[in-house]
Amino acid sequence: MVLVLKNKQIDGLVPMDEEIAAIEEAFRELGQGVAMNSPRARLRTPWKEEGGQYYFNNIMGLVPGMKSMALRIDSSFSKEVEVAGAKRRVYPGDFVGLVFLFDMDTCELLAIMDDHVISAMRVGATSGVATKYLARKDAEVMGLLGSGEQARTQLTAALAVRRLKKIKVYSPTQPNREKFAREMSEMCGVEVVPVASAEEAVRESDIVTAATNTVEPVVEGRWLKEGAHVNSIVGGDGYLPRRELDDETIKRAGLIVVGYKPQIFLDRQAEFADRLDRGMLKPEDLHELGELLNGKCRGRKDEREITLFKNNTGMGIQFAATARKVYEKAREKGIGTELPLELFMTRRGEKAYSP
Repeated sequence: MVLVLKNKQIDGLVPMDEEIAAIEEAFRELGQGVAMNSPRARLRTPWKEEGGQYYFNNIMGLVPGMKSMALRIDSSFSKEVEVAGAKRRVYPGDFVGLVFLFDMDTCELLAIMDDHVISAMRVGATSGVATKYLARKDAEVMGLLGSGEQARTQLTAALAVRRLKKIKVYSPTQPNREKFAREMSEMCGVEVVPVASAEEAVRESDIVTAATNTVEPVVEGRWLKEGAHVNSIVGGDGYLPRRELDDETIKRAGLIVVGYKPQIFLDRQAEFADRLDRGMLKPEDLHELGELLNGKCRGRKDEREITLFKNNTGMGIQFAATARKVYEKAREKGIGTELPLELFMTRRGEKAYSP
């Protein structure tokens, strides 16, 4: 039977510490050359209105240690808006977002899942893995930019790997950041305070995480304290040049780690492409998280070094690892709707079907 899971059924199934462990395993296998990740493919075309786009997203990857292969697809509409004087890319209206989970032993389709909750989980957990290995062990204060769903998992992931005492949160809409602070303080049992500017959130923070939908930089390097670790998640490309970090942040970072390096060059990702063109960076200055986990690149040099992790792309291995954990938990709890496997399988019999 093929298990079908909706976002509401997936939410809360996998504890963040278990999700971080699964993501760490996936990136470790990728760094060993065992797991496989295909570059993300996106189609965009102007649609409906000025600044509007039809958008299709395709991500796939496999993690042999989990016998897991996943394909994530999205069909949606997006448009550019201005909030508090800053440009944002938003995705209004209904959409299709699905993750297909396959078993590598049997080739069977195990599950079809909504992708929204899974996506926020895997992004947060990936930042969590990077923070675990790059942030100072004594990190206590976090500056968080953003108050949406991505910000929630970024915070819970950071709390899973460091004993934070205070989180300063900023987003341009005051009621949103105040609501986020109230809810996350209660949920996490830690002090979460709303602040009036990005600068206030960043200054004197040991961990700085940008979880925004910005088009223009929101983190300025001159605000960073010595020894800070920075996470950034916005994934701009040549079609939509989005950045969260200014030039000074890149210059001050002694170590830069990314999720998947080939995507930077394939998409001409805005966070790096222009800076590479200008000679601010060289390709060899960028290291992958899988390399870090396998000792193929160094970690933090000392307590004064500023480290940076760019969670630079949706990766199939993230979905393969996360969907497998979600599937296992759902089976344990008897959650979801079942569809007959025969609706999806092709039985060869005496006929020679492709592939």
